[in-house]
Amino acid sequence: MAFRVAISVGRQAKTSVFLVPRYVGATYNVSASNPFHRTTPFPHYHQSGMKFSIRAINGTAADAVAAKKETQKPSSEDWKIKMLYDGDCPLCMREVNMLRERNGNYGTIKFVDISSDEYSPEDNQGLDYETVMGRIHAILSDGTVVTDIEAFRKLYEAVGLGWVYAITKYEPIASIADAVYAFWAKYRLQVTGRPPLEQVLEARRKKKELCEDNKVCKT
Repeated sequence: MAFRVAISVGRQAKTSVFLVPRYVGATYNVSASNPFHRTTPFPHYHQSGMKFSIRAINGTAADAVAAKKETQKPSSEDWKIKMLYDGDCPLCMREVNMLRERNGNYGTIKFVDISSDEYSPEDNQGLDYETVMGRIHAILSDGTVVTDIEAFRKLYEAVGLGWVYAITKYEPIASIADAVYAFWAKYRLQVTGRPPLEQVLEARRKKKELCEDNKVCKT
């Protein structure tokens, strides 16, 4: 009964209710007595044109998404914490590089290499090279200076890894963690095969004098 009603509606509208994509190219052989007997295929849709349109739409959408991501890319000037690190320390650089990679999606950390000839204490809360070489220092955007495990905790929190150092907020873990780090900081030059801090400072002083005398830094 429903089939007859559908045929009747199709006849009045002078079209076929079966004219949909899934029947493209199909034929009907109901019976010769059937007044709606059809032996010719349904008109073919221009499938290539449809695919082209869909592809064009998808391409436009992809471009829009890419443009949106580009505009939302974090700016290096929107930092929340500044990390002062020793670029001559190979083990330190492994951690710095990991944080720098994570920071690509956050833009919350500004990295400052204290071993660089351009390092300026005046731009970093007056922290000179010798002081920062003694232990890790970080500077919050409001000017607050944090050191030791607290510095690591703040840095990791800035790139979504706060859980790594979360336990160090509580005693006695906090004191134990600071003691372990202090031991590492004291002997890290020897552990990484570098001369004592006194020799490093002397070499840096001589290099600075050479730069001032010749107006050009010699590496």
